Amino acid sequence: MSFSAEIKQELCNLSSGEGTQRTALCYGMLRFARSCNSQTITLVTEHPGFARFASDLIVEECGVFVDMETKITHRKQAPESCTVTVAGDDQRNKVLEHFPGIHDGVAARIDHRFLQEPGCAAAFLRGVFLSCGTVINPEREYHLELSAVHMHLAEDLCNLLSSLEELSIQPSVICRKGSVVVYLKESEAIADFLTYIGAQNGALELMQVKMMKELRNDVNRRSNCETANIMKTANAAAVQRIAIERIQKYMGLEQLSPELKELCELRYENPGMSLRELGENLSVPISRSGVNHRIQKILELAETLPPLE
Repeated sequence: MSFSAEIKQELCNLSSGEGTQRTALCYGMLRFARSCNSQTITLVTEHPGFARFASDLIVEECGVFVDMETKITHRKQAPESCTVTVAGDDQRNKVLEHFPGIHDGVAARIDHRFLQEPGCAAAFLRGVFLSCGTVINPEREYHLELSAVHMHLAEDLCNLLSSLEELSIQPSVICRKGSVVVYLKESEAIADFLTYIGAQNGALELMQVKMMKELRNDVNRRSNCETANIMKTANAAAVQRIAIERIQKYMGLEQLSPELKELCELRYENPGMSLRELGENLSVPISRSGVNHRIQKILELAETLPPLE
């Protein structure tokens, strides 16, 4: 399974929510579908899990009948294709009435009335990514994109992403093969976006890959360091970062003592630092053994908290 497919599977495993959030999720999915108009409402995907999720969501939200067809090809490297369709004029009209103004003409825009309530923007973007998003394996490069059928939709999506204070990202736009692509190329921006829409495991995996890349580069710069020791440091730092994220999520770093809080922040921002370097960069420098003692306290505290979802 590709990295992008893993992200979509993680998002499909989440609840579709209730009320306005479920409506925003469905709206985002249909707003950026292959087609959505009185003649055809169609989503096409290579991910069967998303096809089933989309079918169930449309049925629950709009109360219409949905057809799902899977096409299997025997060509090498050609994935199966799943098509989700709302068939029949009366059924399509019910969807269009449920989402007034939704269509895929050149004047199509994002209707912000569906994004006003708390959590709705995140739900909407989750639907958008499921419908038209992809993210490349971070081992290769950092690249996430969302494909729109018209420039107005892409511009609206860019403006929405740029306006969200929780993200603080600046996406770019490019025209490619008859569609308009909104994309992100910075690892931190991609990780923030994935976290925002609910793909926390995917975001964590991306940042761990980034950390490993940085550490491998550090190995090249410091040829006198043994690879085994660097990998040991990387694995330990990854465990520590996960522990810090658990503490941040379930209790907040502010609940820690000032000494542990400072060490958590320093470790999280500097995954490549050794214990000695961490100790030297604290406001009150301490020895390597002192840093190790504090880290053990952090790890023990994190073990008392639930795992990251």
